[in-house]
Amino acid sequence: MNDSSWATPPHAGYWGPSDQGPVQGAAPAGPAYDAHDAQHTRPMPIVPDGPAVPRYGDDQDDDRGTARLSGPLFRDDTFREETAPAQPYPAAPQKQNPEPMPDSSQPAPAPQKKSAGRDLGAAIGVGVGLGAVIIASLFFVKAAFVGVITVAVVVGLWELTKRLEERKGIKAPLVPLALGGAAMVVSGYVRGAEGAWVAMALTALAVLVWRMTEPPEGYLKDVTAGVFAAFYVPFLATFVAMMLAAEDGASRVLTFLLLTVVSDTGAYAVGWRFGTHKLAPRISPGKTREGLVGAVAFAMAAGALCMEFLIDDGTWWQGLLLGLAVAASATLGDLGESMIKRDLGIKDMGTLLPGHGGIMDRLDSLLPTAPVVWLLLVLFVGSG
Repeated sequence: MNDSSWATPPHAGYWGPSDQGPVQGAAPAGPAYDAHDAQHTRPMPIVPDGPAVPRYGDDQDDDRGTARLSGPLFRDDTFREETAPAQPYPAAPQKQNPEPMPDSSQPAPAPQKKSAGRDLGAAIGVGVGLGAVIIASLFFVKAAFVGVITVAVVVGLWELTKRLEERKGIKAPLVPLALGGAAMVVSGYVRGAEGAWVAMALTALAVLVWRMTEPPEGYLKDVTAGVFAAFYVPFLATFVAMMLAAEDGASRVLTFLLLTVVSDTGAYAVGWRFGTHKLAPRISPGKTREGLVGAVAFAMAAGALCMEFLIDDGTWWQGLLLGLAVAASATLGDLGESMIKRDLGIKDMGTLLPGHGGIMDRLDSLLPTAPVVWLLLVLFVGSG
């Protein structure tokens, strides 16, 4: 404490009786206090608030009261360091059911692993099974692969029309769509683009006529949905049959399938591991920009390899362009079907394929990619 702290008039009980000392307000005389020695004396201990006890045992003056070593004069850290309260502080009330203290010896719970969002075991098993069927039919009997395309188209049309009726009350006629869709695929394989366009026109006409057998209410929306379904599923699938019709058709179709699957796999793997920035949150919250970068990188690498080793007269730089185009079309196709499902208020188009959803959930990126691959292959290496 500094000297000015001691300028306060002394109180009885600290220096003892002041009858023999100077007048009130002056420092006490004699050995009881010396200004020089005060600088070397140990600080006085803090006495807790309570009944006053005479310091030296002498009787105190009534007008001075009892001295208590408290207040601003003795608020100094040195006192707290050297002294302790004479009486312990009252103990805090105990809870009736105190919570157990964490045991530091127990290991911390392991963080939860990031979920992939679907049954990967079932998805891989179904994917391997479908791949085996496709490869077997593609390289042994081309006509069998045309049958695989036709079955996929018919099932996809059934899923789409059923969801439209369940969720929106739209009754797109399935019978003319299924027959016309099968005719489109076969016509594209046998007669090329000309046959596919003719079959598409006849299918649209059949949808208009078929719907006339029912009441006129809702006619416009039903036939509009029917024409849309005919274009979206069987007509786009016809380009796969047109690729198959070339001399190296099996290699072209394999390249188309590989690039689309690799693009989807790259987007899924990179997006699941590193994805933080949403690509289109209002349409598909699970897709990220990082996933799109993964799709482009994987598809371009696979495209360079496929064009170099699978396609006659193909070059690696053509494969890079092909892979880039596939990644773009596959992503847009996936977002397009997600838009349809958002409008219908459903998660999957069906449940036929465990771990994948329905057939349409697997065709979403394949259908819009088919015409892109067919066109680029024709430009790069010819129609075959």
